[in-house]
Amino acid sequence: MLNGLSFGALLFLLASGLTLVFGLMKIVNMAHGAFYLLGGYIGVVIAGLTGNLLLAVITAVIVVAATAFIVEVVLLRFVRGQELPEVLLTIGVSFVIADLCLAVFGGDPQNLPTTATIPGALMIGDLVYPWYRIFVIGVAVAIGLGLAFVQTRTRIGAVVRAGVDDREIISAMGVNIAWVFTGMFVVGAGLAALGGTIGSGMQSILPGVQNEVLLYALVVIIIGGLGSVTGAAVGSVLIGLIDAFAKAWIPELAYFTIFLPMALVLVLRPTGLFGRTA
Repeated sequence: MLNGLSFGALLFLLASGLTLVFGLMKIVNMAHGAFYLLGGYIGVVIAGLTGNLLLAVITAVIVVAATAFIVEVVLLRFVRGQELPEVLLTIGVSFVIADLCLAVFGGDPQNLPTTATIPGALMIGDLVYPWYRIFVIGVAVAIGLGLAFVQTRTRIGAVVRAGVDDREIISAMGVNIAWVFTGMFVVGAGLAALGGTIGSGMQSILPGVQNEVLLYALVVIIIGGLGSVTGAAVGSVLIGLIDAFAKAWIPELAYFTIFLPMALVLVLRPTGLFGRTA
């Protein structure tokens, strides 16, 4: 169960950024998994050189956020509002990033060095649970609370919520909507990089992982509701627990089991658990 919660926490870091981008920009960012991959590789390299997890996270987030800024300003801005070109463009960006990572970092699985993780484990009776996984859960909770605070208590959050409901409202408020979109895209990519860096302490970073984590994130936000951070949190915990129990009990069907709840939600509530009808 605790493994499911820690995996769910990692999924939330990935899915929250993806759902925020969709909620405001109405873009399903297919490069989101590649941002996770790039963040993971950079984090592993910096942590290996310095042994400092915080420095690794900061470096990865900055580099990936800068990459996302360039992608949004140079590419996406010119196809905004065109759904098919947006999706195809982000798929292309994903391929480019993945191939560059393969060329630069190689194809071998890589993980955070043990010197950069949190050593030891929590022991309760016969239960032994690594402190690092508890740390990942704590980071996800902190990010979730931070996003909730920004969304409900700040002007930036008010602008984002207004943009989710009606983009015209943002323009009427005198806000440059183009830069709001850019900022949200960068934040989403930064969250993916954060997930990639700390996630590499739990599972390996290697070519192809970007597709797997993107698929998990898409399932999460479909269950939770596109554009809903609360839905991303609930969906992440649900999928994390289902995945953990399935791998323990029916490993040959583990991958299939994450799609069953998604199918049920799509049949019973097509907008997702916390999604709203447009």
